[in-house]
Amino acid sequence: MATTTYQPQQVTRRTVRPSPIFFGIVALAVFGGALAYYADPSGSKGMRQAGVFILVLAGWVVSLCLHEFGHALVAYLGGDYTVADKGYLTLDVRKYADRGLSLFLPLIFLALGGIGLPGGAVWINQGLIRDRRVRTLVSLAGPAANLLVGVVLLSPFWTGMLDYNTHPTLAGGLAFLGYLQFFAAILNLLPIPGLDGFGAIEAWLPRRVLQAVAPVRQYSFLILFLAINRVDGVHRFLTGGAARALDTLHVRPSILWALGYQLFKFWNL
Repeated sequence: MATTTYQPQQVTRRTVRPSPIFFGIVALAVFGGALAYYADPSGSKGMRQAGVFILVLAGWVVSLCLHEFGHALVAYLGGDYTVADKGYLTLDVRKYADRGLSLFLPLIFLALGGIGLPGGAVWINQGLIRDRRVRTLVSLAGPAANLLVGVVLLSPFWTGMLDYNTHPTLAGGLAFLGYLQFFAAILNLLPIPGLDGFGAIEAWLPRRVLQAVAPVRQYSFLILFLAINRVDGVHRFLTGGAARALDTLHVRPSILWALGYQLFKFWNL
């Protein structure tokens, strides 16, 4: 069978134009990190909690934007130029099609259970991406963005720039935010309808299989949330994988991310 070779779209400064809103959220995350930094060692308890809460919440929104941007950028390179017209390459969280799925639902999951759940909210025109390999890469680009963000966030640990004994609040906040990135990447790579892992194999599945799983897609996030919270094996698999990633990147002590989570959930202290 003959195949068509697709040339990637050219990416220019006019194509990728980060929104001032995105930079504002980044600045807010930096502000939270600064609060956490200066709260050590003599800052008040409220200052430590506020610093971690702002750092994690704003940092998580930044990672959501980068997750969706990853999908959109690869789709654009693969032939779907409409993502630029929709504003997906601006990193503006307001441009995503489903704010409830892309922003509010993940934040609720984060607040209730410390679960990193990026939602798929960029609409890709699959008809413009005829190469199935590119469709797979489009789906994988989101989790890849989370992995990259996680490595960058935890770089102060594996480079020796940050020590828990000197700055425990900032260390805990960064560890928890980094933990969320790896948790989200592992979770999204599961081959479940509605997640990126299923999207990566969707183009390769027979039509009859896609028709069979179609009714499940609208309930997949609810089922997944219940499974994470009610099935010990699922929860251990996700948390264990994320914790091992932190250990590989020399985050010490091993429970540092949990300490950061406790500071983040200031309403439970």
